[in-house]
Parts: sequence; structure tokens; C-alpha cells
Amino acid sequence: MKKLVYLLTILTLCVACAPTPKDVQQSDQLPPIYPDYCEVTIPENIAPLNFLLRANCEAIEVKAGSLTIHARGNEAVFDIDDWEALMEQSAGKEIDVTITALIDGRWIQYKTFHWQVVTDQVDPYLTYRLIEPDYEIWNNVQIQQRCVENFETNALGHYEQLDNRCMNCHTFANQDPNLSMMYVRGENGGAILNQNGKLSKLSIPGSVYFGFSPSGRYITYSTQQIIPAFHSLASKRLEVFDAKSNVFVADMEQHRIISSPLLSDSLKLETFPTFSPDGKYIYYCVSDSVSLPMEIKQLQYSLVRIPFDEQTGAIGTQVDTLLRATASPQSKTSVCHPRISPDGRYLLYTVADYGTFPIWHPEADLQMMDLKTGRIDSLAIVNSEKSDTYHSWSSNSRWFVFASKRDDGLYGKPYFCYVDKEGKAHKPFCLPQEHPTFYDNNLKSFNAPELGKGKVPFDVDDVAEAIRQEALIFK
Repeated sequence: MKKLVYLLTILTLCVACAPTPKDVQQSDQLPPIYPDYCEVTIPENIAPLNFLLRANCEAIEVKAGSLTIHARGNEAVFDIDDWEALMEQSAGKEIDVTITALIDGRWIQYKTFHWQVVTDQVDPYLTYRLIEPDYEIWNNVQIQQRCVENFETNALGHYEQLDNRCMNCHTFANQDPNLSMMYVRGENGGAILNQNGKLSKLSIPGSVYFGFSPSGRYITYSTQQIIPAFHSLASKRLEVFDAKSNVFVADMEQHRIISSPLLSDSLKLETFPTFSPDGKYIYYCVSDSVSLPMEIKQLQYSLVRIPFDEQTGAIGTQVDTLLRATASPQSKTSVCHPRISPDGRYLLYTVADYGTFPIWHPEADLQMMDLKTGRIDSLAIVNSEKSDTYHSWSSNSRWFVFASKRDDGLYGKPYFCYVDKEGKAHKPFCLPQEHPTFYDNNLKSFNAPELGKGKVPFDVDDVAEAIRQEALIFK
């Protein structure tokens, strides 16, 4: 304990005795900070935007509104109490941020940038899968939950407690922490259903992608026969495609499977199902079957929907096409991962040249359809030259989070984007970390981020116990 106090004292003294600017020279360049937090819109309840200045500097001064910090080196770390006070007084306003750095014995002041702080809060919890971004399909997988208002993290699934099994995404029903589900694969695996902290194991044959109905009674899911393959081009690396895929509905009360020939056509591949927020439709993606892997570039998915009756559990008889896939080199319209904002206004989805595995497609972008007007926003301010995909909404429909590989094309990171009341998307920002060097040192990719309104009432030990249960059989 004495050693810890001593180290903290030395650190405090080093910060306290950091030099202050004098004889400052002005620069017309924005500061090279990482993550890129210049000119971003942030919610008032976000954790401190700690960052690195990518410069060989001896010290820095950061002025953010009324808050000023001095530090030796190139790391800007805000005290969380001071940061929360800044967010409270700046809610609904713009913060001027000015960085001055001591470089080669001279103080350089970079061009001032801004943080727009909005009162529309983002859901405070984020779950995601940590996975190695390598040729392997999975290894040493973890599912974590992070409070985005601070830096508290807890494990929902960990390879050490679960015999190094593959674990698939954790998804909420209506962003509700008391109703959610995740998959644990392997022998005696199954879907782990969380109902107010009580976990049960479900046997839903072959299910992969899924989504809850508004009432929570039904889950729509896809079954897949997944085939991995390798590209000869390094830019694509790994491809995954479906030899077979169909969509079904599981009734969580009667433990029955509901099917329709329109959702399990042997000549088509149906996948990525999700309910509309009012429960009246199942949105999903569908492609004609092609000879795989030889015709992988002809694997083009359209965005469609089919009616659903939550009262009776009946699937409709008419499929509507919202966005038809084309193989045009001028327009990438193969669609995957449709997600509808909770207010029912916007449909967010990924487009790529082809296929169902956009995480390794650098051309993969997000698009947003206004379901009221049919207008499609290409989200130019959101997308990068690398893969942008795996998105989910905040419960107030003002924020979405997505996984982006924009930094290096290899490691996915969670980015948050604000959508204002006019439907305009703002420049996204990366999930803040307590230590500014975190992303430089992290060797895991953040995969399938999901926002939730609260902390889930279980942890990895509860999941490990649930996996030993007898599974509830769905027929």
C-alpha cells in the first residue's frame, strides 16, 4: 500500500509540475489527436474523451471550456469528476478545445476545435464481443459489458470459464437489460436467455442471427450452414458465406417454432431477420442461390419485409421489397444487418459489393433509410474507407453504435453517431478509454456492439452455470 501511495504521489507531482505555455506560436492545423475527437457531437453522459497527441512533445496543455489540464508527455487524461462537471454545465452547448504542446523546446498552439454536447443521452451500457481479428473463426472469445458513462467493465462470457467455446453476440429486447440472449456454442451449448437475471438454456436448432419482438414473446432468427473461405487478396482476407439459410420465429411461451415457406425457400438464402418496433413486420435479407464459392460475387442480398401478427404468431403471405440488390459496379447494394430505430422512423443497414460477411469488406458502408419518406442517406460523414458495420440503436433513437475498422483495416472499434431530430447524422466518435494508449496496445477486435438501458443482472459465472442445465426444447 505504501508503494502504491508513493507512486500516486510521484504521478501527481509530475502532473502538477508540468510546464505551462509561454511565447506560444500559433498553428493553423488541427491537432493530431488519437482517437480523432475533433469536431464531434457527444452526449452529456459520456465518459471522458481521453486522448493522445500524436507528436513528439514534452508537455501539453488542454483547455476544454472551463477545464484546463497540464501534463508531461503526450497523454491528455481528464479527472472524471471534473469531466462530469464540465458535461453538466455544457449540456446543449458547444465546448471550445485548444491544445498547446511543447515540441522541440517551442510551445505550439493548434487550431481550436469543438465538442457539441447534446442533452439526448446515449444508453449507458454497451455489450460487445472481443475476438482476435485473424484468419481463425474464433479463439479466446470474450463478451463484455461496459458502462459508457465511466470505465467500468464486466464479463458476460469468457473463454476461461467456458472451455474456450465460441460465443455469439449478446442482444437486448428493446434495449432492456432484463431481457436478453446470447449463444454459447459447442457440445451441450445453446441460447442463454436472460429473464430478470434468471438464465435458462434453449435448444433452438441452428439459430445464428436473431431479434426479439416488442413484447419479448417471439424471437425471429436465421439458421445457417456457414462456410469459411480465404481470399487470395490481402484486403479481403477471410470470407464467410451461407450454403443454406432460412428464417423462422420462436414462440418463447409455447416453446414452438413457427415457419413459412416464404422464409425457407430452397432456391433462396434468407438471413439477418429483425422485428419492426411495432411488431407488425419481420425485416430480413434475401438472395437467390448461386454456385458457391465460384460465384461469390454474384451473391447479392435484397432488403425485404413480411407481415407478422404478434397476437396470433402468424406470418404473412406477401413479401415486400424495400431495396433490390444489384451487381452494378457503380452502386453497391447487397444489403445486410437491417436495424430499425426504436421510434420506427429510420432503417439502418450495411451495404457491400456482395456476400454476408462485411466485416472483412473494406467497401462495406452504412446507409440509413427514412421509412416515412423512403429517402436513403449514404451517411458520408459516418463511413470510412474501411469496413463500417454491425450497428445498433440507443433506446431514444438519437444514437447508434457501430464497429469500424477505419484505423488500420484490421481491428474493429465501437463508434457512436448522433442522429438529430431532423435525421441528420453527425461525425462519429470512438468509445473513450481510461488510458489513452489502450487502442494502441489492444489486440482484440470489438465485434457486434449493442446498446442497453442498464447493467444486465448476470455475469460470466451465471452463464457457466446455465450452460450445464438441461436445455428447453423448441419444436
